[in-house]
Amino acid sequence: MRKYNALTFILLAVVFTVSCTSCKNENPSESFFSFNEDVLKAQYNPKESIKLEILNTQNKKIDSIIYSINDKKVGAVKGTDKFSFDFKDQKLGYQNLKANIYFEGEKEVDSSRVELISDITPKVLSYTIVNTYPHDHQAYIEGLEFYNDTLYEATGNGAGNDTGIKGISSLRKVDYKTGKVLKKVEYPEEIFGEGISILNGKIYQLTYKQNECYVYDVNTFKKLKTLSYYKPMEGWGMTNDGKNLYYNDGSEKIHIVNPENLQQIDYINVYSANSKVPYVNELEWVDGKIYSNIYQRNFVIVINPKNGAVEAMLDLSDLEKKRTKLADVDVLNGIAYNPKTKTFFVTGKNWDKMFEIKINQ
Repeated sequence: MRKYNALTFILLAVVFTVSCTSCKNENPSESFFSFNEDVLKAQYNPKESIKLEILNTQNKKIDSIIYSINDKKVGAVKGTDKFSFDFKDQKLGYQNLKANIYFEGEKEVDSSRVELISDITPKVLSYTIVNTYPHDHQAYIEGLEFYNDTLYEATGNGAGNDTGIKGISSLRKVDYKTGKVLKKVEYPEEIFGEGISILNGKIYQLTYKQNECYVYDVNTFKKLKTLSYYKPMEGWGMTNDGKNLYYNDGSEKIHIVNPENLQQIDYINVYSANSKVPYVNELEWVDGKIYSNIYQRNFVIVINPKNGAVEAMLDLSDLEKKRTKLADVDVLNGIAYNPKTKTFFVTGKNWDKMFEIKINQ
């Protein structure tokens, strides 16, 4: 599928830092004002406040300064007064700082940037295998979801590791106890199917490169419409909170969109401690949290959807030893929660088994 042969991040340790000074005006020699970078740190956490002040090297008479963070006004001061902003309720990720300085009948704008990281050390979870079920070895799993005690699957057409034989992207309704496919929609070779989510009686399925999401009736599998992503990007995993859809593009970003038109409502950036977590993949919404596979890692992480902080992690490496090593078998991927049994179902790309597990909190 995706051409990433080695991931360079370590879930709990990699640090990405950005110098504030790299984000100044392009022509500082033409500016009268600038952020005082000496009082700014490269990284902050949600328990901290940022202190903002403007340097006025030419002693201009400043009337007022309006401060914005990520294009949202956060406050204003008179003259050269300092300003403090509490990061408590801010989403994690880069914070683009902007100051509109009004002086002597004129206006000047200066900018800078800092990074907001998580202050949480993820809890390490454990699990117990409840059941093991047969699974279609030809299914290159991209998404799993339970709806009314029935399992739905999405597959892609990834090339096999050993034989090089491509799978066929599809949407499936499956008897999870037997592995039998009860209903299926298949796509032509040029369509690479990705993650799914079921909301208001409709199945939404992403595509990898087509920039499209296909919408089906959950009962009949009749295609209802095709929606375009709000901007060009890859489609990976998907879930919903009962109102809005959440999907990712292979980075640390999760997009929150309107299910009627896929227009962006909001977003979060996923961070584990002081590290971004890229390759966020298959998603599942459970009790107000987002559970996610990490592509090419045997981890599931638990994400706070309010700010993107990773609160817990689960190592599923041992499951690879329990599936059969058949031709074309690929990485762990696919996580679904069955509210009836209160258990999770996990599998992988071209795995011949699906595991029902209970996560020990």
